[in-house]
Amino acid sequence: MNSRWRANKIGLVDFWYYDVEEFYFADGRMLLRGSNGSGKSVTMQSFIPLILDGNMRPERLDPFGSRARRMENYLLEENDVRDERTGYLYMEFKREESDTFLTIGIGMRARKNKKLEAWYFLITDGRRVGEGFPLYKEVGSRVVLTKRELKNRIGDGGALYDSQGEYMEAVNRAIFGFETMEEYKEMIDLLIQLRTPKLSKDFKPSVINEILSNSLQMLSEDDLRPMSEAIENMDGLKTNVEALKDSIDAAKKIGRVYDRYNNAMLYEKAKSYNAQIKAAKNQNDVIEENKAIITNLETEKENLNHQIENSKAEQERMQLEERSLQASDVVELQKRELELIQLQKDNQENEKKKQEQLQEKEDKWKEIDHRKKDEVNAAQKFQMDMDNQIDELEEPAEELDFDEFSFM
Repeated sequence: MNSRWRANKIGLVDFWYYDVEEFYFADGRMLLRGSNGSGKSVTMQSFIPLILDGNMRPERLDPFGSRARRMENYLLEENDVRDERTGYLYMEFKREESDTFLTIGIGMRARKNKKLEAWYFLITDGRRVGEGFPLYKEVGSRVVLTKRELKNRIGDGGALYDSQGEYMEAVNRAIFGFETMEEYKEMIDLLIQLRTPKLSKDFKPSVINEILSNSLQMLSEDDLRPMSEAIENMDGLKTNVEALKDSIDAAKKIGRVYDRYNNAMLYEKAKSYNAQIKAAKNQNDVIEENKAIITNLETEKENLNHQIENSKAEQERMQLEERSLQASDVVELQKRELELIQLQKDNQENEKKKQEQLQEKEDKWKEIDHRKKDEVNAAQKFQMDMDNQIDELEEPAEELDFDEFSFM
């Protein structure tokens, strides 16, 4: 069982000889005591494993495996005066780390000479049967809820199933969490084996071993092949380990000889190292002397650098003074020169413009003069034509005695 949930209680409503009854678990455990025939086995077989998978086959209900007892017999006896009866079985689970509850259950309606009707439900919103969520209603007497009434009362806080397979899958998802339904069915089969009656009379390890063995799934060749291959690999690894041990012993012998050789070489290298240390000490003494000479030379160099910097500063000061003495006349002359150059450019531009204007006026004057001469010539020609016409008209005027001619 998933460690998140723990069985908290089981309950029966209008089932077998029970009216409304609840049995509580203590940390997921329950002990039922009673005389033979008091109903201990029937009570538990009504829940384990029935409530977990919803399977109501007769051989699942009877701990002895017979098919003589059917679920309808727990609701309506052979000589029952009632024509029908509706009952409920439910189991409540509690989450270990909080006060969160989940309830699974089965509703059944038995009618004479008709097939048993069953439905399955889960309440997942924390409501608890018997504590604010009854499976019956009070209408003068206690009336067990019908399938439709239960569905309406659950609403969105759970689910109601018509199929036993869907209910089984829902229980596995909500509580157990097996990856496949085959694994869940194997767990149910194990519970059936452990439910064998009268176990206390022959409580031997061999019996327990037989029950557990019968509940285990048979291994196929595909299941056994990896194990046989692993055993073969283990044998090969053992052979390899023994060969490696022989190799290690041989390597140790070589290692001892190699250690002696290393010690001899180390002695020679140590002698050479000491000689090098002495030579290095002599070299260090020479280096220290050279360092002192270098320090003196660097001090002298710094003094000379200071003198050079002072001389450069004096040279720059004198050059600055020279530029400052020459700056005024030179700047004025350069400024005047630029002004004269600009003035010369302006005069040249003006002269060029004047020349262009003069040329334009001369061309215009020539055109006007030429036009004037043409007009004078035309006027003279016109005058001559008029004089000729007057002369021509003068003779007819005299002949006609036209006195106004002279006046006109």
